[in-house]
Amino acid sequence: MASFPRARFLAIALIFHFVYIFSIFDIYFVSPIVSGMRLFAMERPTTSAPASRLVLFVGDGLRADKAFQAHPEPYPETDEDLTPRPLAPFLRSKVLEHGTFGVSHTRVPTESRPGHVALIAGLYEDVSAVTTGWKMNPVNFDSLFNRSQHTWSWGSPDILPMFEQGAVPGRVDAFTYGSELEDFSSDAVVLDYWVFDHVKEFFAEAERNKTLNNALKQDKVVFFLHLLGLDTTGHSYRPYSKEYLHNLKIVDKGVQEITELVDSFYSDDRTAFVFTADHGMSDWGSHGDGHPNNTRTPLIAWGSGVAKPELYPEKVAPGHDELSADWNLDHVRRHDVAQADVAALMAYLVGVEFPTNSVGELPLSFLAADIREKAEASLVNAQGILEQYRVKEEKKKATELRYRPYRPLSENGLTPERRVADIRQLIVAGNFEEAIEEAAALMKVGLGGLRYLQTYDWLFLRALITVGYLGWIAYALTTVIDLHVLHGRLQPSRTPVGSLVFSSILVALYASFISSKSPVSYYAYAFFPIFFWEGVFARRSSLVEGRKHLFGHIDSGASIVGLFFKCAIYVGIIVSLALGYIHREVLTILFILGAFWPVAYGLSFLQKHAGLSVSWFLSCAAMSTFTLLPAMKVEDISLILVGGAMMVVIGLLYLAFEDFILADFTWSEKPSPPRNYISRILVGVQIGLTLLSMVVTRSSALSLQAKQGLPPGNQIIGWVVLVAPFLMPSAYRLQPNTHYMHRILVVFLTCAPTFVILTISYEGLFYVAFSALLVSWVRLEHAAYRFMLAKTTAAKVTNGSTPNSEGEPKDDPTLHSPFRPLTLRDARVALFFFVLLQSAFFSTGNVASVSAFSLESVSRLIPVFDPFSQGALLILKLMIPFALISANLGILNKRLGVAPSALFMVVMAISDILTLYFFWVVKDEGSWLEIGSTISHFIIASLLCIFVALLEGVSAMFIAGVEVAGPKMTEAAVNGAAAETVAKKVNGDIDDLPAPTKQE
Repeated sequence: MASFPRARFLAIALIFHFVYIFSIFDIYFVSPIVSGMRLFAMERPTTSAPASRLVLFVGDGLRADKAFQAHPEPYPETDEDLTPRPLAPFLRSKVLEHGTFGVSHTRVPTESRPGHVALIAGLYEDVSAVTTGWKMNPVNFDSLFNRSQHTWSWGSPDILPMFEQGAVPGRVDAFTYGSELEDFSSDAVVLDYWVFDHVKEFFAEAERNKTLNNALKQDKVVFFLHLLGLDTTGHSYRPYSKEYLHNLKIVDKGVQEITELVDSFYSDDRTAFVFTADHGMSDWGSHGDGHPNNTRTPLIAWGSGVAKPELYPEKVAPGHDELSADWNLDHVRRHDVAQADVAALMAYLVGVEFPTNSVGELPLSFLAADIREKAEASLVNAQGILEQYRVKEEKKKATELRYRPYRPLSENGLTPERRVADIRQLIVAGNFEEAIEEAAALMKVGLGGLRYLQTYDWLFLRALITVGYLGWIAYALTTVIDLHVLHGRLQPSRTPVGSLVFSSILVALYASFISSKSPVSYYAYAFFPIFFWEGVFARRSSLVEGRKHLFGHIDSGASIVGLFFKCAIYVGIIVSLALGYIHREVLTILFILGAFWPVAYGLSFLQKHAGLSVSWFLSCAAMSTFTLLPAMKVEDISLILVGGAMMVVIGLLYLAFEDFILADFTWSEKPSPPRNYISRILVGVQIGLTLLSMVVTRSSALSLQAKQGLPPGNQIIGWVVLVAPFLMPSAYRLQPNTHYMHRILVVFLTCAPTFVILTISYEGLFYVAFSALLVSWVRLEHAAYRFMLAKTTAAKVTNGSTPNSEGEPKDDPTLHSPFRPLTLRDARVALFFFVLLQSAFFSTGNVASVSAFSLESVSRLIPVFDPFSQGALLILKLMIPFALISANLGILNKRLGVAPSALFMVVMAISDILTLYFFWVVKDEGSWLEIGSTISHFIIASLLCIFVALLEGVSAMFIAGVEVAGPKMTEAAVNGAAAETVAKKVNGDIDDLPAPTKQE
């Protein structure tokens, strides 16, 4: 097989999957941001706004339940401190006496950037925008700050600049601390103290600075305090820790001091205050997905223009559920809102226009206003949403050949203008309650219209993407048959009619895209299906010939039924892996079933390979336990050291029994070859690096747990131990050892120190068990291959045919290939590889949830918050099992005699069955947990195919120069042994040879 077709296939696979990953964002998560809308605000010719100014406090990473629950003092000094009490008494006093409270429900991703955009701009950015930048706006959007007369903000350099840069120049002032303060190894309360202290200094300066004083005395000014301490503390110590609860006390005290400072400075009771959070936090100190602990945040508003609490003495007030059952606030009505509603609330309170892209619905229960004022505010709110619909509809009309309008806003003359006029008439007539109801209904209709325009092209795009994925599966399987079954002996056969048909379809699609001014990505989405299906059609002769080679032995009704049954099981296992993305226990079941795989070869195989079968069974049993353990883990130094110690023991056992291991785990009577002392020394060095990683990891973890920070020496040694092992494989070139078991050990020890440093619990034990399973798999697959080859060869000898003829013509080019052609049995090997890929993802955590990543391990190397560097280290840890599996599969390819890319290509074909399933279950509505999970599942399934394509290159690098018993040698030995066995059977010398069977 030429290398060019293989390289072309891999390039196509990478490009196709990278492009199609973005299809869910073009379909499900198109940016809602448009421009050109008119502004709407309450008209008050004779009255002023409810408040002259607004103070927004955002406790980054504060969960709703932690804000309101009672807890003992985090650092008790007396027995009385052990009695649970509210740790935010000032905020609680506002709930009980002065303001309105509830729960603000966020959307995924529950990260700081999209959370703040929803709070301050009133819009939910499409999910893809969060990857564009943490600090700057990927798109220009309006915000409350941009509508204000002036905004002053204090807090994190990761949040404030994006609103400063996106506003009118000079309108927003941002005061930020240095990024070095965001240190996970120190007490994060310093971040909140910095904000509170600088706000105090700011107002003190205003007492001396007349220009600043005059600016502060203007109406429609906003103060924004971003409090990052809770988020940083929660990441480091978890939200139930005494550190997190202590930080909550600091925040409450600081909010009280700033509130009193502002009230004292203005002395006019014209200030509105809002306290909330951008997202919550899981029990394991992470966020990002749609778990309720991440999406439920506190919302407390008080001050000018805000309604007083609604009290229900002696009974449970409306709005409460099991979440607030232990808050002791049952008698106070709880008012829940969507996060984007907060922007509308703040815009109303301070008297500015609603942000132009806001989709928030003004929560009327928070307003201290009469019924007429609420009706007017509701109408203005509805007009802002309908204005977005108007602009979007005009743009869609301009690009569609045949536009289909949204029925609720077009039928029976009920245009947006007509409905607004009707509500205005209700207000003029004094029917305020009815006007509020109609305005609320109109907002729902308007949001439905925005939804309609957002999903206008869904049916067409989803059909196009589905045809593309099916085309890829067909194209990949056709390429596998052409290259690895027929070894490229048939050329593609294209006809003018076929080329004309496919070209015409592509031209028609492109013409429709041009007329509708579709995004560039649409052209790529349309190109791939045409390219794939045209390629399949051109290789139709290869499919016909491949069917003869693969299914020629299936010549009876029973064998056909058996084939369909096996195919159903095959696809069923792949689809069951989809459940594994949600329920990791599915992998436990698969490992338990797989442990009995050797039994399928019969008693004679088990007797001959008893030790190997036992090692496979024990490895599967060990692997089955990890998916039963909690995906979310807490730091456990003991487990880290146990895992590291097992890695060291494996290295020492290799040095002690090297001759036995390199003799294929047999005691050979032949004299041992000369020892490779340089190689053994290098193995010892790698063992030493693993020991050093254990020492430095223990020291760093204890130091961080004691809040003593990360010692500089530990950080330096940690980086050395992280980098040095990856340089070790090149040192083995001094005196190479080409045995495959030695190469597997080198790869294992190369990654061991990294896995020790970046682990927080039982991951090291998984690394050892996974490595043992892979070695058992490689050896067992080879043993099974030889066993089945002996059976089929013996059957042919018995039937009087030559052992190597296999019924093929003598001039068949496949006989001259250095690799054997694939058979149906190899599909089972590919399936095992695919299951092992899934287990590499899910055995130590739920990677489908972006909140499953803990920063505790990376803080041993990078204590200061740096999302991209820390994320890169977490991805490195995630990739290590793939390095192991790629090396082992590369060696297995050699031992089975198949081409290096053959099994990789089969997996790339079948993996998209999973991808296509997840594509159709992606959601952009429903619970936040469902939305976030479905996005994560699709992306991971798509990336798996890319990983497999990249792993082939990694595999080739890892196994370069490795020597194994060649397939020709194996086949010759098997043929000779089989012929001798048959002769003995004929002579009655043996009776344990398995009966001949047809080739599967």
